[in-house]
Amino acid sequence: MTETATHFSFVNMLLNADPVVKAVMLILVISSVLSWGLSFETVRRQGRLRRLLRAATARGLGATPTLAQSLYGQGEQSAQLAVPGETGGEYRGRIERAMREAAGGLVGASDAGLSILATIAAVTPFIGLFGTVWGVMNSFSAIAGANDTSLATVAPGIAEALFTTALGLVAAIPALIAYNRLSQGMAGLGRLFEQILRREAEMMATRRGTPVKAAGFREAAE
Repeated sequence: MTETATHFSFVNMLLNADPVVKAVMLILVISSVLSWGLSFETVRRQGRLRRLLRAATARGLGATPTLAQSLYGQGEQSAQLAVPGETGGEYRGRIERAMREAAGGLVGASDAGLSILATIAAVTPFIGLFGTVWGVMNSFSAIAGANDTSLATVAPGIAEALFTTALGLVAAIPALIAYNRLSQGMAGLGRLFEQILRREAEMMATRRGTPVKAAGFREAAE
């Protein structure tokens, strides 16, 4: 029994696996590691941006020099443009759109890994399924070659097949959970940004004709 257990150990299964199955396993392991790394990095970036947005919501945009420089820089450029016949609402909307473009860049830097997580969650189960089909085919080939249907002949290929299925699920399920949770987090950040943009665009519009002193925020940052 000990020899049988050793023969079907995890290490032996990997070493004796078909080259195609080995490649499938390697892809799935790399995908799993990548998804975990992207998840932690995206959580870190979202947390940093969330702290900045909450500070800006509570104490004003001036309390966060990083956001102030980016958003006010775009807003100031738009505010200094004179459009004949423009109403106050149109003026405020133009400033808000300019600031929203700058905000989009900040949000994009925080959710850069979401598309990769979605891809891993969608693709890895099918990669695992491919390994499963290949392992079953190897089992049938072994049966045909040895003219033997004993467990010793069938088991290696079946074990490889089931293991690739498991690896595909191990890679896909955490990636899918992370994608859903992080997408919800990005939606929350978007709502915070929307509140700040509307408030700051309104304040900037009331100071029509008075340039925003972005340099003051740079000095605060220093």
